[in-house]
Amino acid sequence: MREAMAYAEVGDDVFGDDPTVLRLEARAAEMFGHEAALFAPSGTMANQIALQLHVPAGGELLAGGDAHVVTYELGAAAALGGISTRTWPSVGAELDVEQIATMIRPLGYPSVPTRAIAVEQTHNLGGGTVVPLSVLRDLRGLSDRTGVGLHCDGARIWHAAVADDVSLADYGSLFDTLSVCLSKGLGAPVGSLVIGSRDKMTQARVIRKRLGGGMRQVGILAAAGLHALEHHIDRLADDHARARRLAEALAPHGVVDPAAVRTNIVLLDLSKSTLDAPALTALAAEQGVLISPMLPSIARVITHLDIDDAGLDRTIDVLSGLLRSA
Repeated sequence: MREAMAYAEVGDDVFGDDPTVLRLEARAAEMFGHEAALFAPSGTMANQIALQLHVPAGGELLAGGDAHVVTYELGAAAALGGISTRTWPSVGAELDVEQIATMIRPLGYPSVPTRAIAVEQTHNLGGGTVVPLSVLRDLRGLSDRTGVGLHCDGARIWHAAVADDVSLADYGSLFDTLSVCLSKGLGAPVGSLVIGSRDKMTQARVIRKRLGGGMRQVGILAAAGLHALEHHIDRLADDHARARRLAEALAPHGVVDPAAVRTNIVLLDLSKSTLDAPALTALAAEQGVLISPMLPSIARVITHLDIDDAGLDRTIDVLSGLLRSA
């Protein structure tokens, strides 16, 4: 990947003529069955561009209560797009389409009109859980009936495709826009893409520039993304297998149900432990194992491209020892 970056052919992406960026955008759009894509420096920016494509200032977005767009993007929808958000109570990737249907507000004074629905696939705070294709098809039907846009925060959609053996084109056919991440599981150092129609991506380029996301010789980053798309999707199954092995090893400590681990995220429930998530994170870091405290009693462990079997064995040894002593 670094060699591909070093030898990348570059241009000026602000003017839309960086050849490596253009190849990346065309390849991603093709994979999802859409007309066009736009490179963005971060997943948050990609999401916010997509939301502004769907929801004018003063309009409303519906999303799950623990969705990334409303929990981990620092209120960007409201602060930068003037977008009002309303959430349904959610448990990971579970969606009740009938409930969502009752929440949609039509255009017309005095209510705030619902203009888009956002779905996260896979679901971060749900522990990498996958929204079933059948549910997404029902949601697409709701979108078609009501004229409400449908956006996928697909930062980890590659994992969903591998876990459920669903083609990226099938996922793409269900959403008006998608944001997909090239780092995380795919291992690129930086970058995400917004995917949609050609007209929407023309508008997206304007929004990206307004948000400060226009970059120049960015082909050196796009080359990493191209390498990731060509070489790092199928191998995600290895990450899933390692995550399940980790969950099975830690299950005797009562902190995780291995059956709930579908992809590469293992959430450790420490509510019955004398260690909370920040404490476990700090103690593990002292032994060279890096995990994340997501909530006071929830720690997140992620398997990825840079974790091999030896690294996983080390993680199991360290976390098992800490949980045993607690």
